Amino acid sequence: MSKRFKRQHWWKHKRLGEKWRRPRGSDSKMRLGIKGKPPVVSVGYRTSREDRGKHPSGFEEVLVRNLKELERIDPRTQAVRIAGSVGRRLRLAILEQAKKRGIKVLNPGVSK
Repeated sequence: MSKRFKRQHWWKHKRLGEKWRRPRGSDSKMRLGIKGKPPVVSVGYRTSREDRGKHPSGFEEVLVRNLKELERIDPRTQAVRIAGSVGRRLRLAILEQAKKRGIKVLNPGVSK
């Protein structure tokens, strides 16, 4: 999929974390693109056309609100995200149906 960019000095200070933030300091070696420093987000790192807009798992995300919408899913290329407005009973029914058809559910959220 795509390259993971990390914040400047993420290895030095635990409080910073790894979440991306653009380096803005006037003397920042990372901003200047000095050799040996971590890469900075730029146009050259754009993902390939076929991978754009996909879930990190590699599947295309499809929002499902009922069982009828689940019938149109291709289990080889698509994964299901159950809508937040769906209640517990219908969610369990969708999970059961998805398991039978071998469809990946990105947010199962309910345990029996």
